[in-house]
Amino acid sequence: MAQSVVEVMEDAKGKVQENLLANGVDLTSFVTHFEWDMAKYPVKQPLVGVADTLTKQLSQIEMDLKSRTAAYDTLRLSLENLEKKSTGNLFTRTLSDIVNKEDFVLDSEYLITLLVIVPKQSYTQWQKTYESLSDMVVPRSTKLIAEDSEGGLFTVTLFRKVMDDFKTKAKENKFTVREFYYDEKEIKREREEMTRLLSDKKQQYQTSCVALKKGSSTFPDHKVKVTPLGNPDRPAAGQPDRERESEGEGEGPLLRWLKVNFSEAFIAWIHIKALRVFVESVLRYGLPVNFQAVLLQPHKKSSTKRLREVLNSVFRHLDEVAAASILDASVEIPGLQLNNQDYFPYVYFHIDLSLLD
Repeated sequence: MAQSVVEVMEDAKGKVQENLLANGVDLTSFVTHFEWDMAKYPVKQPLVGVADTLTKQLSQIEMDLKSRTAAYDTLRLSLENLEKKSTGNLFTRTLSDIVNKEDFVLDSEYLITLLVIVPKQSYTQWQKTYESLSDMVVPRSTKLIAEDSEGGLFTVTLFRKVMDDFKTKAKENKFTVREFYYDEKEIKREREEMTRLLSDKKQQYQTSCVALKKGSSTFPDHKVKVTPLGNPDRPAAGQPDRERESEGEGEGPLLRWLKVNFSEAFIAWIHIKALRVFVESVLRYGLPVNFQAVLLQPHKKSSTKRLREVLNSVFRHLDEVAAASILDASVEIPGLQLNNQDYFPYVYFHIDLSLLD
């Protein structure tokens, strides 16, 4: 979901992070003030029911994401293909944005105007020889109408009946006749198609002119922040609905959908983390339920190793075998399907909020 927001906001990547919110606040604030949503995921139903509700919700979001991004990718690729035609060299690029009606002799039964690509070093040769490459070439009819790094695009007018002979002689002299016939309707259609695609793509994302309010995510200047989950004193997690709706004004439908459903998916993900903490704690420590879930955020990455050592020392009594395996990788934990490095004497799950890295 986050990557899709990045792709849609390709022209404003510096503003991506402020659009990745959960329930109207930044991700760190949401996680550190997390409370279980009793209305959406009732705790009175069996755990398998809660998990099934989460699975169905995320599956629907994923299906919608695939269909919406597929439509957007089709639009983007069509636009890129048209843009490529406008950025290649004179041999491959479209000429509809280069030529003008005045460059051609049109509606003539006998005359035709050809476009010839001439290497830069051969300009003088072209000027001296084009009139004599075949019979019936109109004198002084050549004009340079475009250039790139390799050569120039010249017009030349001649009689239709000598066109094939002229092409053959031009090729022998390393001049390339570009197959192009001026069709005003086709050129207009191609230009309108480019305009339409550009407009359609822009409409999928349009920057909101209302500033996005973000919740505070400041941390005290100490090594580790500890926040008990389900803190009853937490501030309100989201903004009023009307306030959030006003912030969506001016946005394209795809970006608006991504923002709403990114929030829904992220909230569901954190509920899954909480669900796993509960299940794993019961499996580890049995009933009645007796555990405390907390969030630990090392102030620096370099503090992680020291934090592990402290936690292992404090909680080693909960699982002596796991604690020993941390110190000695050769110690095996019976029945463990994970690498020893992922198992600790306490229940641990990682939450990575660096979704854009």
